[in-house]
Amino acid sequence: MNARTALAVPALIAVGLISLTGCSAYDSIVHKQATSTYDDAEAFGEGTAVAADWVPTDATEITVRTSTIEDAPDAVVLLTSGSELPDDCAEVERRSAPAWALDGAPDPYKAKTVFACGDWSVMTTGDGWYGWTPNSEEERSAASAD
Repeated sequence: MNARTALAVPALIAVGLISLTGCSAYDSIVHKQATSTYDDAEAFGEGTAVAADWVPTDATEITVRTSTIEDAPDAVVLLTSGSELPDDCAEVERRSAPAWALDGAPDPYKAKTVFACGDWSVMTTGDGWYGWTPNSEEERSAASAD
């Protein structure tokens, strides 16, 4: 086997994996992330290990992206909802940003404030909410001071 063939084989295997299993396998292997969607809050609660108590019960069109690295805390959630956040979420100055972007999510860097909901920072999308974890210690401290 010549050098060119030796270099081409791994690339062909990767292309084959992507075409056979889709982009999610590629994202999981290369980007160390997995994306899931849920129709509503009930399906989200039953189908994910992500603990996001701030997710409203009327939430629909829920998209979740998590790390595929074992015990990594990083996650983002985008959803549609007409409900307010729980009372224990406090509006604070934004000091964190998500590990990943989701299509349709607002730009967190444009937000001056977010709602700190425990380890989550959450911002409005106009027709729902966009949240990420972990947030910063400063956000959690500011929320507990309120």
